Amino acid sequence: MNTIDYPFWVWVFFFAVVLVALFVDIGIVNRHSHVPSRKETVSWSIVWISLALLFNVFIYWQVGTHHGDWSLATNKSIEFFTGYLIELSLSVDNLFIFLLIFSYFKVPKEFQHRVLFWGIMGALVMRMVMIFAGAELVERFHWIIYVFGAFLLYTGLKMFSDDDEAFNPEESKMISVITRYIPISKHYEGNNFLTTVDGKTTGTLLLLVLIVVELSDLMFAVDSIPAIFGITTDRFIVYTSNIFAILGLRTFFFLLADLADRFHLLKFGLAFVLSFIGVKMLLPLLAGGLMMVLGETDTSSFAVFLQKYLHHDYKQTEIYISLGVVSGAIVLSVILSLIFPPKKEKDVIKEMEEDLT
Repeated sequence: MNTIDYPFWVWVFFFAVVLVALFVDIGIVNRHSHVPSRKETVSWSIVWISLALLFNVFIYWQVGTHHGDWSLATNKSIEFFTGYLIELSLSVDNLFIFLLIFSYFKVPKEFQHRVLFWGIMGALVMRMVMIFAGAELVERFHWIIYVFGAFLLYTGLKMFSDDDEAFNPEESKMISVITRYIPISKHYEGNNFLTTVDGKTTGTLLLLVLIVVELSDLMFAVDSIPAIFGITTDRFIVYTSNIFAILGLRTFFFLLADLADRFHLLKFGLAFVLSFIGVKMLLPLLAGGLMMVLGETDTSSFAVFLQKYLHHDYKQTEIYISLGVVSGAIVLSVILSLIFPPKKEKDVIKEMEEDLT
């Protein structure tokens, strides 16, 4: 595993930063449920992204001073940034599903804030369990990384399909299973998750929405967590980059709620990223197979290249390539989404032009 030891105080510092940020966000700024303004969401989006970047600088400083290896510090900071970019992009894609869920259940905007907060708190715990379990599996059974790679490649290629197989609340068996085992009322009781009906404690419709959001996030984590393992298997980097990506998810939701349709090509950018990481994770298996065919005594330039690759001589180059491909694919998909708006938006613009003439 490309992991290093981090002092206990570094973990304490990370959780302290997260808890303080959440306290300021929830306990002070958003103490009362409300619909945040555009200015507020933009400001807090900048805060969350800046916080992640500052923590990345902290990683660079801590690794460099603790290990006395600034090249290693650079690699770790790039791993964090690449992982953060992947997780943030996949989280933004997940927001479209949250929009669908809130729309289907007609959740009042002033209550969406509360659902997203508790959804994120649940995600912090669930992802920690999944990340540490995944890291343990990779450490004990290295071949599992190839399973992750094949899964990501399959997921990425599937996302390229024009058929949108996203979560559809109207056809979801998830809701029927939840309501079968948990009594749920058919209305909202303010921002409460529980109410009393005929003397019995019953979940409100808001509780059902929260459960659906949590389960949806869990399903998305099955894609996103293996993706970052394709960048690094360092537990600290994997977990911190993942958490910083979802910390601002609630703010990004309100920021992107009005812009969701504009990023219609982001899906294909993410599909390319997942496919690329899947192939990257499978390359050592392919290289090992080719070396078995060529033989260890082969001294051709191609065989020497394969041997160096298997011995991780190109590790730093791989890190830079991964960062370039991931950031390039995401930025390009966003730019193309803005240059080539959705068909519906084009039709509206055309109609407006015709009306003017």
